[in-house]
Amino acid sequence: MNTWTVTRRIFTQFRRDKRSMALLILAPIFVFTLMWLVLDSDETTLEIATIGVPGSFKEHLSDEEDVKVTSLSEAEAQEEIAEATIDAYILWKDSQPVVTIEGSDPTITSSIKDLLQNTNREVSSKPFELHFWHGSDDLELFDYIGPVLIGFFVFFFVFIVGGVSFLRERTQGTLERILSTPLKRSELVFGYLLGFGLFTILQSFLIAAYSIYVLDVYMEGYFLYVLLVTFLLALTALSLGTLLSAFAKNEFQMIQFIPLVIVPQVFFSGLFPIEGLADWLQAIGKVMPLTYGAEALRGIMLRSEGFTDFQSQLYVLLGFIILFTSLNIFALKRHRSL
Repeated sequence: MNTWTVTRRIFTQFRRDKRSMALLILAPIFVFTLMWLVLDSDETTLEIATIGVPGSFKEHLSDEEDVKVTSLSEAEAQEEIAEATIDAYILWKDSQPVVTIEGSDPTITSSIKDLLQNTNREVSSKPFELHFWHGSDDLELFDYIGPVLIGFFVFFFVFIVGGVSFLRERTQGTLERILSTPLKRSELVFGYLLGFGLFTILQSFLIAAYSIYVLDVYMEGYFLYVLLVTFLLALTALSLGTLLSAFAKNEFQMIQFIPLVIVPQVFFSGLFPIEGLADWLQAIGKVMPLTYGAEALRGIMLRSEGFTDFQSQLYVLLGFIILFTSLNIFALKRHRSL
């Protein structure tokens, strides 16, 4: 067998495997398009509320690009900043600006501080008093993206390991032998999720604990809430991975799902700012499980949110788990009709 024979064999293999050929060509284009859509978006508009601020100061703020200024009462401003619908509010007290920044995003915090310093130099010679609703002046970018990374790594590795493991059950004949017994498809799927779920609990604990207590990622909320969210993310990834493994013939084809399933979630789950994107693009993130896990983790770790604040994200994750599990049971009909 010479070099040309080996080359021809590989060419023939790719020609027969049309999905691999399509992925080889289309996946880089797809990923580059996502990067262009997200990274080429408009800058985020700063939402700032004012309370009793002199007209000249307020007018100078309003003249800045990408800044939206509204007048609110102090109670309204505190309610808005608690819900993170505004980035900061300015209260004029004793002829001095008292600034309260929401504080969970260090990039926005830095932009507001620069804006206020420039405005203060132009309009008022008095220094402003600075407070943080959440976070602190020491909050770093890694503290902001840390919750998303925790959710991503849990989701990614459970998706790969769970999907490949279930695929091996099928390719090695184990699944067919199990399905030849009176065991129901639902019992098989639930048993697999339960068995693997024990390992996801351990994985979720180790990743979250290492990030928070060793890497010192900023943490305001309860650690048990972080574990709850990461565990549900892991179960979502496990049920999705086992579902997609039914449509793969080998481990290489299972890996091919990464650009289609994992990469979009990286771009639209909050790891990159998407506030400047068109509404239809932001809506893409709403059909991705990692979006809800990342939102919940950020709320817990950066804003000390309680269960009632992030429970809607948990219900969505439970909905994804139920959906993927149900489809998984149905997909097993390809191997046995009951």
